[in-house]
Amino acid sequence: MANRKKIMIYASGTKTGGGSGARWLIEATRTSLLDGDVSAVVSNHLNGGVRQLADELSTRFCWLNGKNGICKTSYLYHYETFQPDLVCLSGWILPVYGLDPRTTINIHPGPLPHFGGKKMYGHWVHEAVLEAFLAGEINCTAVTMHFVLPFVEGIDEDKYDKGPVFFQMPVALRHGDTAETIAARVNGVEHAWQAYITNLVLQGEISWDGVNPDSLKVPDRYKLNRPIDALGYKRL
Repeated sequence: MANRKKIMIYASGTKTGGGSGARWLIEATRTSLLDGDVSAVVSNHLNGGVRQLADELSTRFCWLNGKNGICKTSYLYHYETFQPDLVCLSGWILPVYGLDPRTTINIHPGPLPHFGGKKMYGHWVHEAVLEAFLAGEINCTAVTMHFVLPFVEGIDEDKYDKGPVFFQMPVALRHGDTAETIAARVNGVEHAWQAYITNLVLQGEISWDGVNPDSLKVPDRYKLNRPIDALGYKRL
């Protein structure tokens, strides 16, 4: 369809699977939930689960080789090729260089800023959450979405999971939980909300100027970007 905006997804997955978030986003563009088209899906696994997913859904696949280090040029090649209106990081584990922070967003499987940073992805987040829960430090976890601050080449600065948060949905923790049961519950919430919130960004209802955190704009009466502490999260 004419005038539909373009989305590019970065999803690492694994050598054999993963990419469920990318699947939900692609499928949502084929319903009325996400009013755009996915131009390409990028993974750092050449023949992994994300490529299999892209082939299954007849979506363009691109490989970003992260084995020998990545740089701004690696990202800009795909960005300039597809010229997306929005870049979505969905289970992407590598640092991001050179992408526009105004139009690059990430979904994180835990509360930020408490459970973010380098090596805090996937099961590492859920194990840290479980440890804090068992210690009585927290009473819920969360799904978080935020704009992405790009890394700067030559500067060793941790920008993982930084950038203004525009969505936080608390997820209950239960006695008897394991990292696996937490992951499954969080994954369900991610799938329920990711495409809907992504569409708010794609259509400009959620926006940020890329510089000033106070410039974050959300729809009127929108309450889903409140810090998780205000929603009952506690960390001593």
